[in-house]
Amino acid sequence: QVQLVESGGGLVQAGGSLRISCAASGRTFSNYAMGWFRQAPGKEREFAGVITRLGGTNYLDSLKGRFTISRDNAKNTVYLQMNSLKPEDTAVYYCAASPVAWRVPLREDEYTYWGQGTQVTVSS
Repeated sequence: QVQLVESGGGLVQAGGSLRISCAASGRTFSNYAMGWFRQAPGKEREFAGVITRLGGTNYLDSLKGRFTISRDNAKNTVYLQMNSLKPEDTAVYYCAASPVAWRVPLREDEYTYWGQGTQVTVSS
């Protein structure tokens, strides 16, 4: 079992920045790719980005250049740095852990463990 707890969400003005964190406990954190997903009001949850076990990253096209995922295996924590935030970035952000090692996991069904989510609200 891996327990994931997100933190750092909140209210930010458009153009601002926010960093959210996801702390993991349980099984070896470094064995998992860590993904970020988000669900905006009235919309389905979507993939935002992922960092692999080796530190490679992949992002939703619309987030490239604004969002950055990093991980600190010593602290069992993954981060999502969000810059130049827009009102359309308003969503609940979820972190998730995937044991998939043979490709970059992009689909929700490739993730085994999920956090409870943290709300990010961007005001215009």
